[in-house]
Amino acid sequence: MSVPNRPVDITELIDVPADARLPTEHGDFRIRVFHEDTTGLDHVALTLGDMIGPDPVLVRVHSECLTGDALGSLRCDCGPQLETALQRIHEVGWGCLVYLRQEGRGIGLHAKIQAYNLQDQGADTLDANLLLGHPADARDYRIAEKILVAVGVESVCLLTNNPDKVIQLQHLGVDVVERMPLVAGVSEDNREYLSTKVERMGHSISEDHFES
Repeated sequence: MSVPNRPVDITELIDVPADARLPTEHGDFRIRVFHEDTTGLDHVALTLGDMIGPDPVLVRVHSECLTGDALGSLRCDCGPQLETALQRIHEVGWGCLVYLRQEGRGIGLHAKIQAYNLQDQGADTLDANLLLGHPADARDYRIAEKILVAVGVESVCLLTNNPDKVIQLQHLGVDVVERMPLVAGVSEDNREYLSTKVERMGHSISEDHFES
C-alpha cells in the first residue's frame, strides 16, 4: 500500500542548504543563496561548470536593479548587462554570476526612485544621490568576496566597466587578474547616465559605443 503524501514540516528543512539546479536561457546553472546576517538580505551565486582553473573564472558581480533587471527600464544598462554576462559565461562554458541585493548602488529602491525624480529635474545620476544625502556609491563588496570563496573561485576575470570595483575586490583579497569590459544596452534613454559614469565615476566605456 502506498503511503499518502504528507505536508512537509518546514522545521525539517532548516539545515538543508539553499542550493539547486537552475535551467535558464543561457545554460543549466546552479543557484546558491547566501544569507547576510548584518543586513538580513539574501544574495545569490549562479555558477556554470567547475570553478577550478587553470584560467581565471569569468565572474560578474552584479548589483540588484529591479527597474532594469525585471521591469526592462531603459534608464540604465543593468538589464542588458545581466543578460550579456550570463550569455558570455554560457559561451565560455564556465563562470559565476554573483547577484548582490544592493539596489540603487546601495541606497535602496525607495531612494533610487527619489533620485530618478531629481534626474528628471536635471541632476545627473551622481548628484542625485548626493542631493538626497547618500554617497555616490554605497555598495559593499565584502559579501561578494565571501561568496566567491564559498563557491571555490580562486582567480577572477571580472566582467565590469568599473575599475573601482576591481580595486575594492582586490583590497578584500579577491585575486582579480583581468578585467573584461561589459558594455550592453546603450540607448538614447541612458546615454547621459552612462556619460556621467564615464566622466565622473571613472567607468571605462569608449566613445565608439556611444556613437554606435
